[in-house]
Amino acid sequence: MNAYNCFFVYFICLVSAMGGLLFGYDWVVIGGAKPFYEIYFGISEDAGMQALAMSIALAGCLLGATMAGFLADRYGRKKLLQFAALVFLVSSWATGASSALMTFILARLVGGIAIGLAADLSPMYIAEVAPTRIRGKLVTLNQLTIVLGILSAQIVNMLLADPVPETASSSDIFLSWNGQAGWRWMFWAVCIPSGLFFLLSLFIPESPRWLAANNRREAAMKILRTIGGEEYAKVEFLNYSAAYFSSGDQHQSTLSLLFSAKMRKVLIVGIVLAMFQQWSGTNIIFNYAQEVFQAAGYGISEMLMNIVVTGIANLVFTFIAIYTVERLGRKTLMLIGAGGLAGIYTLLGISYFLEFKGVIMIVFIVLAIGLYAMSLGPITWVLLSEIFPNKVRGIAMAVCTACLWIASFLLTYTFPFLNAGLGTGGAFMLYMIICLTGFLFVLRYVPETKGKSLEELEKELVK
Repeated sequence: MNAYNCFFVYFICLVSAMGGLLFGYDWVVIGGAKPFYEIYFGISEDAGMQALAMSIALAGCLLGATMAGFLADRYGRKKLLQFAALVFLVSSWATGASSALMTFILARLVGGIAIGLAADLSPMYIAEVAPTRIRGKLVTLNQLTIVLGILSAQIVNMLLADPVPETASSSDIFLSWNGQAGWRWMFWAVCIPSGLFFLLSLFIPESPRWLAANNRREAAMKILRTIGGEEYAKVEFLNYSAAYFSSGDQHQSTLSLLFSAKMRKVLIVGIVLAMFQQWSGTNIIFNYAQEVFQAAGYGISEMLMNIVVTGIANLVFTFIAIYTVERLGRKTLMLIGAGGLAGIYTLLGISYFLEFKGVIMIVFIVLAIGLYAMSLGPITWVLLSEIFPNKVRGIAMAVCTACLWIASFLLTYTFPFLNAGLGTGGAFMLYMIICLTGFLFVLRYVPETKGKSLEELEKELVK
C-alpha cells in the first residue's frame, strides 16, 4: 500500500467502522442483561413479551436500514453516520434509565434505528473510499469492530454482574445489584464509544463517489488526492465518470433502476446473502446465550464466562478473515462457512438430543462462532458493498440490509418458540438445513469479486 496515504485511509475507514462496534455491542449486551431486566419488569414467565423485548431493536434496525439508502443518497454518507452515533448515544442512556417496560421497549426501538443506519452506511462508506487492492480487507474492518463490540459487551456484562447463587429465587435476583442497577450499567457503558464515534466522525471526509455523483468534482478530487496522489485521483475520477455515463441510466430514477430487469439478478443475490447471514443461526448463540448454555448444563454465572470465551473466538477468527479475504477470495470463504456450519450444527443437534453436557458443547459452539466469524459474518458485508453499481449502491444496500434485519427479527423472535417446540437440538438441526441450502446458492449464483474495481464489477454483473 506504499502508493497510498496509509494513515489517512485506515483512519477514515476505522472511524466509519465504529458504527459496527455499536451494532456488535447492542447485539449482545441484551443477552447478558436479559436474566435481570426480565425479572425487574416482571416478564420472566411471559414468552411473548420476552421475545418482543429481545427483538424490538431489530424492528428499529429494519426501519433505520430502510431509510438509510434514501437519506445517504440525499444528504451524504458522513452526515448520516454522525446522526446515527448521536441517536444511539441518547437511546443507550434512555434504555438504562427505563423504569417501565414500555419506555425500555421504545428506547430499544430508537437505538435499533441508529444501528440500522450505521450497519448500512459503514461498509458502504468504506467500499467507496478504499483502494481496490485492499478494499476487501478494509470492509472486513467493519466486521472486526462488530466483533470488538460483541466482546466488549460480553466483558462488561461479566464484570458488572455479581455472581448469582444457583439457589437464588426471582425475588432474590430482583432485590440484588444485578436486578436493580447492574443491567442498567450494561446499557450505559456503550455511551462512551458512541460519543467517541460521533466526535471522530467530524474529522472524516465525505465519500468521493457520492461527491462525484452529485457534481462536486473538486471536492471529490481533493479527497482522492489525499488518498493516493494526483495521478490516482485523475484515474479514479475518470473511472467514476465513465461508469456513470456509459450506463445510459443517468436520467433514470435510482429506485426504478434498482428494480429494472437488468438489475434483477444481482439484487436477488444481495437479498439472499443478507438473509442467509442471519438465518445461518449463529447469532442465536449471542442473543439467547442463557437458553443455549443452560441447555448445555451451565448456570448463569458460568454462562457469562462462556459467553466471553465465544467472544474471544469471534475476535480471533475475524482476524483470520482479514488475512484471507484478499487471498482466498469472497466466494471460497462463504462456501467454507456455509458448509462448515452445516456440519457443526449437525453435531450440536445430535449432542443436545443425547443430552451431552459440559466442555464438548462449548467446543462445538466455539467452532460454530469461529466459522461464522471468518466467513458469513464479514464476507456478506464485503459482497453487499461491492456487487451493486455506484448509482444504486445506497438504495440497494438499504433494501438488502432491510431484508437482513427482517431475517434477524424473525430469527430472534421465533427462537423461543422453536426452542420450546423442537428443543435446542431441533432448532440447530433446522439451521443446518438452511446452511446447506445457502451453500448450494453461493456455489451456483455468487460471483467472485476479489481484485476488481467497483466499476469493473458493475460491467460484469449488470447486463
